[in-house]
Amino acid sequence: MPSRADVNAEIERVLRAHQGRLIAALSTRFRDIGLAEDVLQDAVTAALNHWPKKGIPHNPQGWLFQTAKRKAIDRFRRQSTRRTKAGELTQQAELAQAIYENPEPENQAIPDERLRLIFTCCHPAVPEVAHTALTLKTICGLSTEQISAAYLVPKSTVAQRIVRAKNKIKQARIPFTIPGPDLWPQRLQSVLSVIYLIFNAGYSNLTPDKQAADLCAQAIHLGRILAKLLPQETEVGGLLSLMLLNHARRPARIANPEIYISLEDQNRTLWDNASIIAGQNLLLKTLTQGKPGSYQIQAAISAVHCQAATFADTDWPEITALYERLYAYEPTPVVLLNASVALSFGQSPAAGLASLAPITQDGTLDSYQPYHAAYADMLRRDGQHQHAKQAYQRAHDLSASSQEQRYLKNRMVKLSARARQY
Repeated sequence: MPSRADVNAEIERVLRAHQGRLIAALSTRFRDIGLAEDVLQDAVTAALNHWPKKGIPHNPQGWLFQTAKRKAIDRFRRQSTRRTKAGELTQQAELAQAIYENPEPENQAIPDERLRLIFTCCHPAVPEVAHTALTLKTICGLSTEQISAAYLVPKSTVAQRIVRAKNKIKQARIPFTIPGPDLWPQRLQSVLSVIYLIFNAGYSNLTPDKQAADLCAQAIHLGRILAKLLPQETEVGGLLSLMLLNHARRPARIANPEIYISLEDQNRTLWDNASIIAGQNLLLKTLTQGKPGSYQIQAAISAVHCQAATFADTDWPEITALYERLYAYEPTPVVLLNASVALSFGQSPAAGLASLAPITQDGTLDSYQPYHAAYADMLRRDGQHQHAKQAYQRAHDLSASSQEQRYLKNRMVKLSARARQY
């Protein structure tokens, strides 16, 4: 029989790989996200008691799925003995009976209902600020603390948004379905945004963490499903292409888990050529439809980077032009920052600094760590070493990543060493 340590490790593995699919499948069956989370936790508790005595089942995720469903049916039966609204009781009873009479075998794969749940979370009746938090919690299995840290929002605020969103879906009886074509424009942009946020939640993790890789893989998988569902929606193809091209570079980004590896310093032989080719081909196919958009332009920028054999070979004027085009779709300071960085490499650091002046003066990005890191790098390349050190320090202080902090610290040390030489 397995030890409790083995059982705990297996449950952690299953939840890391399948929690999103389990929650989605249970939510769509019982039309209640909160209930799905509760009964899955009940199933985990049952597994902790059962598996050490009987052994780990051949299909542990299927065992958890079936056990969670039985736990839900038991709850419905208990509720039937209490006062419940007649309509709600009838609906619950019919639903439970249908599931009880038509159970899936435990060795069957869990149906993938994640995309359906994302469309539900992104319903117009659900506040927009809650879309991301609810999806990251249910689909990706991120904790409230992780979401809070990622978006610099108090934990209590994140928790309130998630609870309100769940209650809204339940009270408004929002259907757990992928809507018809006439309703896609209402929700598609939110769905794409959430899928990309799932991807970035994994991609931004600079360690060879299994959960981070799983998040990227989940987002790409959802993107592929959506691309098959909506082949004429070019922004869907653009997003999938963008994720494939960015994910292709991830092995080089995390090659040394101790320190951040910039694009300039990456070993490009570690890039995944198959993903690059797939992303480039998809982008070309998408662009031929003649309906450009933000994700397609971002994918085009990533494609230019992927085409360069070395950092010095990068077509910076093309990237600068693409960022200027992107600004028409996303007129944000972050896009201007990226355009300035491209200009600093394509023309000169001084040109990049000059284009950055409006952002620097109004302080729009004063708390945005990448701004200070990029500003410091331009100052360093322009020979303004003392100002560069100050900007690197500010970037260091704002960073929540130990790898980034080591990288920035090394930059400051090198500038100090250079100053002592003169």
